[in-house]
Amino acid sequence: MTVAQPQPPAPQRPQPDPQPDYVAKRKEKSKFERFMAKAPVHIAVVAIAILWTLPTLGLLISSFRPADDLVNSGWWTVFLNPFEFTQFTLENYSTVLFDQGMGQAFLNSLVISVPATVIPIAIATFAAYALAWMEFPGRQAIFIVTVALLVVPLQMTLIPILRAYTALGISGTFLAVWLAHSAYGLPLGVYLLRNYIGSLPRDLIEAAAVDGASHLKTFTRVIVPLSMPAIASFAVFQFLWVWNDLLVALVYLGGNQDVAPVTLVLRNIVGDRGQDWYLLTAGAFISMLVPMAVFFALQRFFVRGLLAGSVKG
Repeated sequence: MTVAQPQPPAPQRPQPDPQPDYVAKRKEKSKFERFMAKAPVHIAVVAIAILWTLPTLGLLISSFRPADDLVNSGWWTVFLNPFEFTQFTLENYSTVLFDQGMGQAFLNSLVISVPATVIPIAIATFAAYALAWMEFPGRQAIFIVTVALLVVPLQMTLIPILRAYTALGISGTFLAVWLAHSAYGLPLGVYLLRNYIGSLPRDLIEAAAVDGASHLKTFTRVIVPLSMPAIASFAVFQFLWVWNDLLVALVYLGGNQDVAPVTLVLRNIVGDRGQDWYLLTAGAFISMLVPMAVFFALQRFFVRGLLAGSVKG
């Protein structure tokens, strides 16, 4: 008698696990919740950006409008007829560049700002390395005095330095403002760069010394490449300050129009009673071009170098 063999149970189709759908929905919900939590911050940032951009946009539009239109209507009225190109003119720029001397002043500002930025960077970087990694008597005292100079108003130095420049015969020359801006910018440069260079790993300096590198080679091959964020942040500070300076240029250059920067020419354009203020829009926008280009070119180093040079000393 043959006994029937039991048949194996038919395989059942696995039921879909609801867990992946739940996890996906949960992730989407968490993303939405995080977005909503950050929405006020995003809205505030966008609002601040718009508020900061509107004056620049208004200045740009006003610089292309005729003088009569500037007096009789606001800059936003150009959007009522956006394709009416007759409401724009290049006369303001032509007058400012060629009749008011803004073209020569633009070159003068470059001649003043570039050396007045490079000189303090070079000196401050050497000094910062010495104060951070070289042992010599009075190192801390020198650093304390340098930091203390940050709180000394530069107005206290104007008359003594001007008398010294007059005695040396360099008053009213580019050399006068180069030396002045370099001296005024050195305390901040030494402070920022010393803190940044001092925060670099000691192992790098010791490894270079073990390999037989001198202080100069360690400085050029190790310190300078690693310190570019701090150097760039100080370069932005120094260049913008020198480019936008009026007081130092007015005192040390006087009324010499051959070496006058854009700030002095802008002051002359607006006049004592503001009678030529419509030309100020074109002149002001020309003076903004280089600082904006410098800032956007170095912005990726700016915040990183500034924070790294201020949190550890």
